[in-house]
Amino acid sequence: MTANVQRAFILSLLVLLMAGTRINHFAPIPDASWAVFFIGGFYLRDWTRWAFPLLMALAVVVDWAVISNQGMSFWQHYCVSAAYWMLVPAYFAMWAGGMLLRRFHKAASWQSLGLLVASLVGSVALCHLIAQGSFYWISASVADPTVAGWAKNYADWLLPYLRTAALYTGAAALVHVVVEAVAKQPATGCVAH
Repeated sequence: MTANVQRAFILSLLVLLMAGTRINHFAPIPDASWAVFFIGGFYLRDWTRWAFPLLMALAVVVDWAVISNQGMSFWQHYCVSAAYWMLVPAYFAMWAGGMLLRRFHKAASWQSLGLLVASLVGSVALCHLIAQGSFYWISASVADPTVAGWAKNYADWLLPYLRTAALYTGAAALVHVVVEAVAKQPATGCVAH
């Protein structure tokens, strides 16, 4: 399988994962968007110029479809304000974290696991800072914003978002390790003499 075929396969899986989980952010199956962007940065680093905008557009289209199907105007929804557009740099923080991990990743090891944890935690913290911070300070949804209120809101939501991103990213890392191990196995078979 060529590198481009592998990337196309991974991109297809990420599209399906985002489309299937973003439809309801608080459903029993949590939204995988943050992990999708992190995983995309890791595997699709060479396709960043078009894969990131494609996934970003998909996120907006899914949001628009979900909000419209509820009989609401997209622009009048609670979650959509000028701050909504800050999701672009927020999600790029996740993408950049995946790219950074890829840059230093050699093979499955304890060091790679440590790099994964550090880059994921850092990416989620920054993504949350941009997404939650912009919503808190820019949108009209918070009547009387204060630094203490913002800090509490940030802290209240950071761990749930980190847990969800870690769940999906951990599953992807496990698949990665298994595929890497299988690929290292020597081919066996009978050879005719």
